[in-house]
Amino acid sequence: MSASQIVLLILGSLLLINWARKFWLLKSLTHYSAAEVKDKLKRENILLLDVRTDMERRSQAIKGSLHIPSGQLRSRISELEKYKNKEIICYCRSGNRSLKSASLLKTHGFRSANMKGGIVKWNFSNKK
Repeated sequence: MSASQIVLLILGSLLLINWARKFWLLKSLTHYSAAEVKDKLKRENILLLDVRTDMERRSQAIKGSLHIPSGQLRSRISELEKYKNKEIICYCRSGNRSLKSASLLKTHGFRSANMKGGIVKWNFSNKK
């Protein structure tokens, strides 16, 4: 086996290990629908974390949610230490950034979850 083949084998192995770790982490997260999150807000002491941009937040937000944009979450994670005893449910516009944010929180020891479908699926009417 040549040196270049060994390097490629090592790089491929590292990529596979990294992908498997991310896959396992994402599969281990809890995913709630918007309706389930609404019910949890009524029954449990949870934190809803908005990870959208400032501009998105200004246009519409879920009342009572905390805002830390996903791009700033890693550097601002210490702000969430006081919520370690709560489940933190992340949301964004459609569910992609919140999935990554919930995953990051989980790796830092938080009880985190993702609101699938994001704020697009949130019903802002008072009916339910």
